[in-house]
Amino acid sequence: MRIIIAAALTALLLAGCVSAVKTVVTAPVKAVGQVADWSTTSQEESDRNRGRELRKREERVGKLSRDRDKAAQKCQRGNAEQCQRAQVLEHEIEAEMAAPY
Repeated sequence: MRIIIAAALTALLLAGCVSAVKTVVTAPVKAVGQVADWSTTSQEESDRNRGRELRKREERVGKLSRDRDKAAQKCQRGNAEQCQRAQVLEHEIEAEMAAPY
């Protein structure tokens, strides 16, 4: 009878130790996982950043296009300097569109 009681008490004491050991052993793994989460970019965040960059690019191309169109109109009126400017702006638009995002 005493052996059964001693075994039951030992089992209860060891259960607490096993739980503490489990916590200590898994803590570094959880910490590494958290660092990995902080240091990597989620797909949602990546998509959001890509969308933001695409909108900025569209804004730049839009502004360049408007400037090019204005220069082309002035070129048609005989302003040779604006003809050159229109060509330069066209090349900038092409470069912007060809650049990776």
